[in-house]
Amino acid sequence: MSKSTHTRAGIPLWQKIMAGLVLGVIAGWLLGDHAQWLAPIGELFINAIKMLIVPLVFTSLISGIVSMGDPAKMGRIGGKAVALYLVTTAFAITLGLLAASIFQPGTGVEMQMDNSVSPGEAPSLTDILVGLVPTNPISAMVEGNILQIIVFAIALGVSLVLIGERGQPVIRVIESTAEALYKLTSLIMACAPVGVFALIAVVAGEYGLAVLIPLLKVIGVVYIACILHVLVIYSGLLALVARLNPKRYLTGSLDAIVIAFSSASSAGSLPVSIRCARERLGISQGVAGFVLPVGATINMDGTALYMGVVALFVAQLTGTDLSTADYVMIVLTGTLASIGTAGVPGAGLIMLSIVFAQTNLPLEALGLIAGIDRILDMARTAVNVSGDLMVTTLVGKSEREIDLDIYNGKSVGHTS
Repeated sequence: MSKSTHTRAGIPLWQKIMAGLVLGVIAGWLLGDHAQWLAPIGELFINAIKMLIVPLVFTSLISGIVSMGDPAKMGRIGGKAVALYLVTTAFAITLGLLAASIFQPGTGVEMQMDNSVSPGEAPSLTDILVGLVPTNPISAMVEGNILQIIVFAIALGVSLVLIGERGQPVIRVIESTAEALYKLTSLIMACAPVGVFALIAVVAGEYGLAVLIPLLKVIGVVYIACILHVLVIYSGLLALVARLNPKRYLTGSLDAIVIAFSSASSAGSLPVSIRCARERLGISQGVAGFVLPVGATINMDGTALYMGVVALFVAQLTGTDLSTADYVMIVLTGTLASIGTAGVPGAGLIMLSIVFAQTNLPLEALGLIAGIDRILDMARTAVNVSGDLMVTTLVGKSEREIDLDIYNGKSVGHTS
């Protein structure tokens, strides 16, 4: 990728996207309900990105595995990634509990419980394991079942490596397709400022101040904790463990973070995350193509953090005293549930219901949170995607699969 494609008229793309976000907030507040007129523009942009998810996950995973060439290396990278995702999830929920303990968002608040919201049921461990393997890979692709697509792509990628020269014709087609999809991602991202403007305007128009004021404190605590998690935990790990400049990670990830915030979809942000990892952070195709799709399905740091804040908010709101054992249970349940609810629609409310049941908090309080769930979802999704890119960078550095010149801004990543 040349500098001319990264900037238009001298303005970096991430700055244009941020401008679209700010203008969208202003437009939403000014237009109110009329901001819904902009909804088709935002939906068109999100659909364009979602169009890339299934083929990009499939081709990038296979090309990543093939480029590694060693199934043992793939296992090592996968083990590191999953371990880091679990550790950062535990950090996230602990930080959420700490922030809620300090700021006390539920103290002094009086609100009516809404028992009309009921979360879905979390799948059992057996269902999760059995459901990993698709009976029909094509059907999994049509349905957008990312976990099943990942399993099939890994199996096919390993098989192509094992058959050697006979797999080269298929590998060349897949690698060419992956590069074409990376280029298509860049073309769609050129429209990101307009798409983000429309998405945020609709959200700002829908949630007026009258709706937000009663719950403004808990929203603020979630957002503060999310920002701290990215700036302290993620940046700290990169600086202390990988000896990398965290500022470069933050600026290199901004495109994906803003898209995640606007769309509230980790999977929907995946094409942009892969683009940022390769072109802005210098991560190899093998590591980025393998670690990011896994993170998009199992890494739920933002959701775990929000769950810690909300659990304490409800406890404070209802006057429920939580014991030390309850706090430990919230951390353990949140960390494990982040895996158990991977890829399940409404995962945030499912995880909350599990924690509420373990700590005897009223399930009726889910109705309060459901009313502002979209606002909270934007922040937690941005954290999820930030975590995906941080873990990918950390794994890339540990495996020496990172171009430090690209990471440090001394050269520019390429696309074909």
